[in-house]
Amino acid sequence: MSGAISTSRIATLVGEVPSPTFEGLARSLARLIADGRLPLGLRLPSERELATALGLSRTTVTRAYTVLREAGYAIARQGSGTFTQVPGGAARGRDRGLSPVPDGTSVVDLTCAAAVAAPGLASAYATAVEQLPAYLTGHGYFPLGLPVLREAIAAGYTARGSHTAPEQILVTSGAIGAMAAVAQALVGPGDRALVESPVYPNAVDALRRAGARVVTAPVDPNGWDLAAMHAALRQAHPRVAYLIPDYQNPTGLLMTDDERVRLAHHLAATRTLAVVDESHALLQLDDAPLPLPFAAHYPSTISIGGSSKAFWGGLRVGWLRVPPALVPKLTEARLSLDLGAPVLEQLVLTHLLSGPSADAAAQRDRLRVHRDVLAAELRSALPQWSFRLPSGGLSLWVELPRPVASALAAGAEREGLVITPGSVFAPEGGLASFVRLPYGRPPDELRTAVRILTGVWATLDDTGPATDPVRLLIA
Repeated sequence: MSGAISTSRIATLVGEVPSPTFEGLARSLARLIADGRLPLGLRLPSERELATALGLSRTTVTRAYTVLREAGYAIARQGSGTFTQVPGGAARGRDRGLSPVPDGTSVVDLTCAAAVAAPGLASAYATAVEQLPAYLTGHGYFPLGLPVLREAIAAGYTARGSHTAPEQILVTSGAIGAMAAVAQALVGPGDRALVESPVYPNAVDALRRAGARVVTAPVDPNGWDLAAMHAALRQAHPRVAYLIPDYQNPTGLLMTDDERVRLAHHLAATRTLAVVDESHALLQLDDAPLPLPFAAHYPSTISIGGSSKAFWGGLRVGWLRVPPALVPKLTEARLSLDLGAPVLEQLVLTHLLSGPSADAAAQRDRLRVHRDVLAAELRSALPQWSFRLPSGGLSLWVELPRPVASALAAGAEREGLVITPGSVFAPEGGLASFVRLPYGRPPDELRTAVRILTGVWATLDDTGPATDPVRLLIA
């Protein structure tokens, strides 16, 4: 079982059952399972217990469970009860395109810093489908984004302390699409681009494809080396600086307001454009005052955001917040890539950002539990490994006692676990003593991952493969 929930809680979630009663109950339960409010693998209450809690007849609940099983949202196990599932099984929703590992239910994949869909996402899609007919009489192209979505994103920035007009928002096909537009608009062959190290590798690839010469500044496990960053800015005078101040990927670090002010001063001194990735900005896991958006300290900042980290990787909608002077240039670059993100997905995100899910609280609550499970398991089984518990984001940045991350990854893959060694996040090489361990997967998978890592670690010495397992894309 992947979770536990009381009968009274299920009754509260179901609420008033629409008619016909048994079909209405089945639909309500299916929606709760699809939305993630009832975990997969959950043992549902007995028919008698649920009937009592809902004030229905046992026959009604029995018929509802039958419909639920026939629709693929539940399975009966003889002598054990009825358990939740999704039609086709959870494995249907997995794609090995992100790592070249044969598909199989035994593989634990920790290459992606991403979580399963946020609770309530299926309901957001249902609401979006109801809104869609209003858009079907038009041509359906909104290359800069639906006006209602641009307004919702702009309102979010304003609420966080960085006044933003809807005209400053350009909606893209995911955050990677936003980065591609920035690289195309602002970087030419031979231009220098400053990036952090470690850093999100897909952004570096976008800059290099545009012809940029990448230079790096270190991010230590405990924070940014602003002195080194200042020196790199003065020496290289880069055209752009790609930064991740909000739960940095992969370290999980959060840049303070004071650090943002100091870095903004350094950027201004060299007239460097800041390209700030805020993909993880909604994923605060601990209670503490949040710093202002980087653009509040450095108005010429171009900010990148997206829905995939906070809500679901399959919701491929991103955006750019652009200073007014650069809107025409970024608009031209954005239009050269495609004719807009899908309307349905934009409606889904509008609903999520405008309603009770705007702060991704349900997703954050779940990720907090997952983070703490992974941290506790690592501290118990591998106390010689070190990491700082991040206050947000999606992964632990773990330092090994020896530089054998590649060998560890290779050995883990043979045992059915795929992880990413630190060298993947090092644009100029190195970081052989680090691995990134995302905690978006369910706790049982995280415990299995630690068990495998423990076994593989016990077999390693100071030698091992010098090359990393191939990774097609790191999320």
